[in-house]
Amino acid sequence: MRNFEIEKPDESLRGAIREKIDNLNKPKGSLGRLETLAEQICMIQQTLSPTLRHPCHLLFGGDHGIEREGVSVSPREVTWQQMINFTRGGGGVNMFCRQHGFNLYIIDMGVDHDLSGYPEIINRKIAFGTKNFLHGPAMSETEFSQAIETGCEMVDKCHADGCNIICMGEMGIANTSPSSIWMHLFGNIPLDQCIGVGAGLDTPGLQHKREVLHQAVANFHLFQLENFSSTNKDMMQALPYFAGFEMAGAIGAMLRAAELKMTVMVDGFIMSACMLAASQLHPEVLSYAVFCHCGDESGHQLMLSLMDAHPLLHLGLRLGEGTGALCAYPLIDSAVRMINEMNNFQSAHITKYF
Repeated sequence: MRNFEIEKPDESLRGAIREKIDNLNKPKGSLGRLETLAEQICMIQQTLSPTLRHPCHLLFGGDHGIEREGVSVSPREVTWQQMINFTRGGGGVNMFCRQHGFNLYIIDMGVDHDLSGYPEIINRKIAFGTKNFLHGPAMSETEFSQAIETGCEMVDKCHADGCNIICMGEMGIANTSPSSIWMHLFGNIPLDQCIGVGAGLDTPGLQHKREVLHQAVANFHLFQLENFSSTNKDMMQALPYFAGFEMAGAIGAMLRAAELKMTVMVDGFIMSACMLAASQLHPEVLSYAVFCHCGDESGHQLMLSLMDAHPLLHLGLRLGEGTGALCAYPLIDSAVRMINEMNNFQSAHITKYF
């Protein structure tokens, strides 16, 4: 896998940013999260006058072998059916991209269906779905690296077009399962607290999902002992072992965007899990992450707390596709407009009283 060089933003500008925000003609701190959000965008861009340019949304699609174990109420054909629906502009992600002026890229990373007849879908298929991680690794390290590179490629394309703010979404039935396992392994949180109903499992379905994932984790630890000489159970092995191709693509995109000093808008449970995984590789990536939405999937708030993340919205969304991030974009726009367009006390001839 490529060696990313991600730098934390230079702290020397932070004092000047705070001074500018505090001198806007308003009570100190009165615009709350918009102020801290504006500060973060300024730090990412290393300027007192940030801009949002050419916003892009990357939607990665891929199927999961673990779906064969009945861990999702949705059948796997929904993945390819929705991918085709996206080409026709009929998905939630299409609507929000149109509303907020995002360029949408639909990328087939590993959907278990031939989508080559749809030129609107970028074909980067690695395989027709991952293997079933109940019985072994979902993908090889080579496949994982290939998916990472595809995420980087897509970010490079957006960046070349002038993009400086980007978000990622996913389409992949059963991808709450690897997300829950990553949360358990990287956060040392009991697995049952990480597992939710996904697309709508009933109580028996949820119990079955728990049993399958507990067994998968036990098999993973056994695989480590049998295949690696290290005794420290290197958690980095959990990335290719459990990942979906669409999730690995998103991780690569997040890391490359941070390397290019772009703002990364993070969606709900799945994309938060990908950011958590990315931060295991490069903790500096979190400086570039704006967490946009806390969904209703069980454990999402716990996962966010692992990254000290404070999402902008809690709308009860659990659609995926990156829709929560897209819904939060107007708040980011408002924060940037605040620091650029509000007058200050001196220019407005208003007494500064603090």
